[in-house]
Amino acid sequence: MQIAIKGRGIPVSDDVRERVAKRFAKVGKQVSDLARLEVELRRERSSSIPEAEIVEVTLHLKGVTLRACERGRDLQSALNLCADDMARQVKRHRDKRRRRREARAAAAALRPAV
Repeated sequence: MQIAIKGRGIPVSDDVRERVAKRFAKVGKQVSDLARLEVELRRERSSSIPEAEIVEVTLHLKGVTLRACERGRDLQSALNLCADDMARQVKRHRDKRRRRREARAAAAALRPAV
């Protein structure tokens, strides 16, 4: 899986890159090597908003795009929430594909040979 990280108002250090790679390793094991993960880190500038750190993640797979956006008090908590959400979406997508494939195979087995 290819990972692209963008920071809007936040410097993207090597430490942040390592955290992102570590948190999305679980997702990377479940998707193709051709999948592209785009991570955008932002900070709200208003002091009245307690959860000012925002992480948006977009995962481009073959035929489908999955998105997750989470807020947190600090970057780490927002990143953790976003990674959990993306892992849940990827698992659901894989289960749907597996059920469709099994249903097609079962339907083909029931069809009489001509």
